[in-house]
Amino acid sequence: MDPFGDLVRGLRSYGSLFGSTTLTPPWSLHFVDGAPLTLCAMLTGAGWILVPGADPVRLAAGETAVVRGPAGFHVVDEVGTPAEPIVCGVDCATPEQGGTRHRLGWHDPAPAPGSNASTLITGASPAGGEVGARLLDALPPVLRVGAGGSGDTVLDHVAAEVAVDAPGRQVVLDRLLDWLLVCTLREWFDRPDEGRPRWWTAQHDPVVGRALRLLHADPAAAWTVAGLAAATGVSRATLAKRFSDRVGEPPLTYLTGWRMTLAADLLLAEPGATLAGIARRVGYADPFGFSAAFTRVRGVTPSAFRRGERQGGRHGDRMGTPDGVSG
Repeated sequence: MDPFGDLVRGLRSYGSLFGSTTLTPPWSLHFVDGAPLTLCAMLTGAGWILVPGADPVRLAAGETAVVRGPAGFHVVDEVGTPAEPIVCGVDCATPEQGGTRHRLGWHDPAPAPGSNASTLITGASPAGGEVGARLLDALPPVLRVGAGGSGDTVLDHVAAEVAVDAPGRQVVLDRLLDWLLVCTLREWFDRPDEGRPRWWTAQHDPVVGRALRLLHADPAAAWTVAGLAAATGVSRATLAKRFSDRVGEPPLTYLTGWRMTLAADLLLAEPGATLAGIARRVGYADPFGFSAAFTRVRGVTPSAFRRGERQGGRHGDRMGTPDGVSG
């Protein structure tokens, strides 16, 4: 496993909300359901995504965008459109509202040749938990990926599946949404632009990338810098410097932060689990050392975190502070 794979592993959709809407200008859709991630794909025509506090983003035919929630946003035919916004969730714009939609077998006719109608497919993803939140921290308010990438084939399948009512349709749509989101995010992360998280670019380093994969493959192992260096085939000093230079923090600091992210999700997802059991699952021999590390990183004890208190938390690329122990 690698950092990106661990983060997107949380994109597991169940009962995804999908909509396919065809509208003729002027039009304005106001999405208000507050999903952590909303996928917008333009099949025909074009439009603009308007997110409060961000520049408008144009979405042309064949392009895909991901909008980070939970704030609402608009998709419009033109910036400054005179159209009254249609307030909706992901499944939007009924025939009575001036559009057509696909939902559980609803069909709409293909736009007439030469028309300026736009067909927009939208899907919501949960991206929940502390691992999902770390992924959201790395994203801008809206990101766009152009046509011609690995997501094109997936988008063709989505467009076909959302228009029919067949056995297993919801399961297929759930998996297609996961697939399209991962393809879109990976292509966006892989651009050479500024602002990518350091753990993403560090994955391409032959030494640091291997070290990251080892840590993510078995975060509960009793890792030491010396052991990690031996596993990557370099000296301890070389690994420590190279890891800090590429990732922005030492290896064990990164590991501690990732362990606490995993532990935070376990605390919330398994209210009946003991602290000792969670401690062992994230690499601590006893609950006392785990509790001290969690409190140092998160600013609250594990029990207080489980009760809903939030004082510490995530800080961009930084994963936490070293706990002074190797496992």
